[in-house]
Amino acid sequence: MNFTLKQLRYVEAAGRLGSIAKAALEVSISQSSITAAIDALEASLDYALFVRTPAKGIHPTSAGREALQVIRNFLNQAQQFETELQSQGGDEAGLVRIACYATAAPAFLPPILKSITENFPGISIKLMEGDMISISDYLKNGEVDLVFTYDSYLPDTQSFEPLFAAPPYALVPISESNNAQNSTTLAALSSRPMIMLDLPYTRDYFLGLFKSRGLEPEVAHSTRSAEIAQALVEGKFGYTILNIRPKNYSVDNTRYKALPISDTSVVPTFGMATIRNVRQPKYVRSFIRGCIALRDAGAFDALTVHTNP
Repeated sequence: MNFTLKQLRYVEAAGRLGSIAKAALEVSISQSSITAAIDALEASLDYALFVRTPAKGIHPTSAGREALQVIRNFLNQAQQFETELQSQGGDEAGLVRIACYATAAPAFLPPILKSITENFPGISIKLMEGDMISISDYLKNGEVDLVFTYDSYLPDTQSFEPLFAAPPYALVPISESNNAQNSTTLAALSSRPMIMLDLPYTRDYFLGLFKSRGLEPEVAHSTRSAEIAQALVEGKFGYTILNIRPKNYSVDNTRYKALPISDTSVVPTFGMATIRNVRQPKYVRSFIRGCIALRDAGAFDALTVHTNP
């Protein structure tokens, strides 16, 4: 077989985007070049990678879907090889591609980005975000080097480095709490209107907290945005349950209060997931070490809400 890295990148982009036109825009090349790359690879492999439907784009065949995964893995390894060569000689330089669980990103990422910028000026960062399923897929497909997520529901192909325990807490309107109240219970919350953060895995996790106590919450509103959930709490529409404090949270604010949930034993851990048994480029390993150093220095302690002993 005779094909180039560029041709493989063109084919991968077309398969990922489901469109020759969109792939051409992404890689800044003509549509005819994308088509030629697909044709050349199909001829070399002697089977079709895609079904092409006029006005509806392209769709991978069964064999094409497996081939695209192999291509993505190879391109990811090729990129690591290229950047590893570039970083030889002691320079910590390269592009680290990360994805973060969206509800955690606003509060969690700034100290990391600040530290990496100060300590590794040669490292640049490409950031993606999404729910727990989508960011896991980014990692599986080789679109990112690592993801920041919870330890629940991780596939066996991924390794996990813990950064901090993130127990669930209730964000309640300040008018529904008092200065002496330092915690709440699932039983107390179950009779009040709940604003559900309705994301894959997240909803099941929160419902499971109540189910483990033989309870069922009164879900009054649902949203896929932690920021909207917070706004609804501020508007006194109910409480919500989160694991990481809102960005710029202050204990003396006059709109809402974060209360630890004292009767839950299910405490997820937030951390970094990478593909198991894959040696990362030097600059990615430096990024990971930087995050671990922040953990050991207590940089993430203020992100969570714990019951006082």
